[in-house]
Amino acid sequence: QVQLVESGGGLVQPGGSLRLSCAASGNIFTLLAMNWYRQAPGKQREFLATITSSDNTNYADSVKGRFTISRDNAKNTLYLQMNRLKPEDTAVYSCNFKTRGYAGLVYNYWGQGTQVTVSS
Repeated sequence: QVQLVESGGGLVQPGGSLRLSCAASGNIFTLLAMNWYRQAPGKQREFLATITSSDNTNYADSVKGRFTISRDNAKNTLYLQMNRLKPEDTAVYSCNFKTRGYAGLVYNYWGQGTQVTVSS
């Protein structure tokens, strides 16, 4: 099926920046949307940003103005540019691809997650 491989996480200081990548492999019939989520310890998974097949974007209030979602269609790669990072941004960040199969069924694929730690 589809595999998503994430990279770009790590340790950064408050106010710093990181760019996360999510590369897809496998057979994708129809790509509907690409999303970023995060989950901090003891908290539920939080939606961050989405970009649709028509290039519409939407952001959660917590990251609006600081994070930018983008994609490279030629490389089947999703990006999340994170600027002015705060300690509360510390979490495991996961990418999600929403796809439609030949029969019209919708499938959600998830990356393994990458740790982002914002600390001095």
